[in-house]
Amino acid sequence: MSTFRFQSLKETANRKAVEVKELDKKSIIFGSNVFNDKAMRQFLTPEAYKAVQSAVQHGTKIDRKLADYIAMGMKEWALAKGVTHYTHWFQPLTGATAEKHDAFFETSFDGSDPVEKFGGSQLVQQEPDASSFPNGGIRNTFEARGYTAWDPTSPAFIFGTTLCIPTVFVSYTGEALDNKAPLLRALSAIDDAATEVAKYFDKNVKKVTPTLGWEQEYFLIDAALAASRPDILLTGRTLLGHASAKGQQLEDHYFGSIPTRVLNYMRDLENECMLLGIPVKTRHNEVAPNQFELAPIFEETNLAVDHNSLLMDVMQKVAERHFFKVLFHEKPFKGVNGSGKHNNWSLATDTGVNLLAPGKTPMSNLQFLTFFINTIKAVYTYEELMRASIASASNDHRLGANEAPPAIISVFIGQQLTRVLEQLEDVTNGKLSPEEKTDLKLNVVGKIPDVLLDNTDRNRTSPFAFTGNKFEFRAVGSSANCAVSMTTLNSIVAKQLIDFKKEVDALIDSKGLKKDEAIFNVLREYIKQTKAILFEGDGYSDDWQKEAAKRKLSNHKTTPEALKAKVSKKAMELFESLGVMNHVEVEARYEIEVEEYTKKIQIEGRVLGDIARNHVIPTAIKYQNTLIENVKGLKEIFGKDFEKIAKEQIVLIKEISAHIEGINTNVEAMTEERKKANNLTSAEKTAAAYCDKVKPYFDIIREHCDKLELLVDDETWTLTKYRELLFTR
Repeated sequence: MSTFRFQSLKETANRKAVEVKELDKKSIIFGSNVFNDKAMRQFLTPEAYKAVQSAVQHGTKIDRKLADYIAMGMKEWALAKGVTHYTHWFQPLTGATAEKHDAFFETSFDGSDPVEKFGGSQLVQQEPDASSFPNGGIRNTFEARGYTAWDPTSPAFIFGTTLCIPTVFVSYTGEALDNKAPLLRALSAIDDAATEVAKYFDKNVKKVTPTLGWEQEYFLIDAALAASRPDILLTGRTLLGHASAKGQQLEDHYFGSIPTRVLNYMRDLENECMLLGIPVKTRHNEVAPNQFELAPIFEETNLAVDHNSLLMDVMQKVAERHFFKVLFHEKPFKGVNGSGKHNNWSLATDTGVNLLAPGKTPMSNLQFLTFFINTIKAVYTYEELMRASIASASNDHRLGANEAPPAIISVFIGQQLTRVLEQLEDVTNGKLSPEEKTDLKLNVVGKIPDVLLDNTDRNRTSPFAFTGNKFEFRAVGSSANCAVSMTTLNSIVAKQLIDFKKEVDALIDSKGLKKDEAIFNVLREYIKQTKAILFEGDGYSDDWQKEAAKRKLSNHKTTPEALKAKVSKKAMELFESLGVMNHVEVEARYEIEVEEYTKKIQIEGRVLGDIARNHVIPTAIKYQNTLIENVKGLKEIFGKDFEKIAKEQIVLIKEISAHIEGINTNVEAMTEERKKANNLTSAEKTAAAYCDKVKPYFDIIREHCDKLELLVDDETWTLTKYRELLFTR
């Protein structure tokens, strides 16, 4: 009997749900561990408080002297809550978060006069050793210096006994070494661009804020069962395993009753989120067995990105208390749905208007159409860059796999808005007559109020869909840092709005058109230009693949292919013109992501080879020997007639040998292809070789292993099976 597997199952079966106490009403505990407005008013001087608010609202630089007062107040607040250490919390290009803890505690040179110390210099800037973080050639290995700089727009928070200060991470020469710095620059760019366009409709608008609401999907597996699978521990997914007889075909898990252990985990997680100011609101079972989702209330994008990154850390830590392992991999189990992180995006003005929500007057609807159509135009122009922004080795398994959007970027807007755009396009070309202007305002734009919130149908197959008052970027992967896709989306819309304003102003200045006429004429041209990106049908169908090719839309199915768009001339010009990233920063990220792809496939190949040869083959041989002994016994008893009596056993013995040979042959071939790939002259070629030459062996080796799982005695099989991983509660 397989000791480890069955011990793990026994341990899991005996689990009791961990008791969770409700701390208080969520409205009372929300943000208790955040240095938010309430805490700042209590612990900061009026002058220091105003400095922080000015930095948050207007980007004003905080004076070093005031930084000392802010640090003093932050320290006193933290100490009152039992905090002992502080850290600059940042998001390097690993895709995860990073932190280096320092104690408040200090002594004088001779060891006397111990004191808790934390000043403005420690708050504003730190110098962690940056040598081992990915840098993409921005600096030499021996140049380890990197700086973390305080981001006052994202409030400090306490987790455990540590004060965490959100920061950006930059190199000694000033280039961004993280995901946050480019995001902040992109948010600034779209604020400027969108504000200028919003002033066409309301002169009082002084700021436009991009908002984000992510939906985090994930799997929960018992910790003991996860520990029994080397592939889950090392790669985050199962590299082999035969499908369970029952999967998700009955659709009985989706929105079903949440298992008790899971519900207690969710309650515990929500308590932690409330203390940290993460406004989680929705929880439910997802489609696949043991798959779940949680989603928050919309927030300003920078804060939402920080909260999602923090949430993923917190989810793992809370899971340990409940003896769970959280899987964020986009496709941890073959044959059932994978996990995404839908990014719901919109734009809000400081006057309280959602720019992507239809209004009740012709003017407010012209404003809605302006931002709606410009977003579509931006996605049309930069669809390859949008695809590149969600590219990863893990997301390649999910995109287009019948539960996620395809690798082709398209926009779904629903039947009503499609008709509206068709009507707008049909209005007479050129300068509008008074009658046509009246017709435009009353009969065409005036029809938009019929488009109420969420009255468009949902299209699960669309990677970028309009859902009533926001766009939903559905193609983002579960394990991704939202900053990458949000930097891209906000940048392309910012660039598009800048171009739009130039075109409108040119019509006003050169042709003497009224503002509304000029806006409408430009929008009508955009409607004509962007038809190719609009698609209302089934994105999973083969017909769409053919139709998309006719429309000249890209269809980059693999990460090495998709990532090339990041270093295209078009992408370089976009990011540099907006000041989001310079060419060094763009090229560095491309190099890092290409190398990361290679490393992940390399690790998976090594793990698969190890499991196949050290788990599967020995188990198969052990069972085969049992069959051989059985055949020998039958021969002794029945003599010449044994072949007829032992026919099935002999067939099994031969089948097992064939699959063992298949595994060995293909593992050796895969290893040889890895060696060849490793010797190639560029990171690009190596990644392409791992994608095209190494990765195809995964499915072949897996098929042989999965066939053996069906042939070998269940009690002999060492690896925890799909039915146990997915259905053990």
